[in-house]
Amino acid sequence: MSIAIKDISRFDARLPKEQKLLFEKAAILGGYRNLTDFIILTVQEKAKKIIQENELIIATENDAEIFFNAITKAKKPSTSLKNALKDYEDFTSKSH
Repeated sequence: MSIAIKDISRFDARLPKEQKLLFEKAAILGGYRNLTDFIILTVQEKAKKIIQENELIIATENDAEIFFNAITKAKKPSTSLKNALKDYEDFTSKSH
C-alpha cells in the first residue's frame, strides 16, 4: 500500500536521553529497522488494542442494556407471535 506525501503527518516528541537509549535498544533487539519504525509500530499496535477493548466494552454495555430492557419492559406478544406459538405447539404435539 503506498501513501501519498500529502497523507503523511509529522510527529515530534522530546524525551529524556535515557528513555531514548532504552527505546533504541528495544528497537535493535526487536529487529526493527530504526527507532521510528519501532515507535510507530508499537504505538499503533497499542492504539488498536485500546480502541478494540473500548469498543468491546461499549458493545457489551449496549447488549446488557438491550437485554435488561427486553426483560423489564417486555411487550405483549403480537397476534403473529401467538399464532406462531400455536403452530409450533400443534406441530410438536403431533410428532409425539
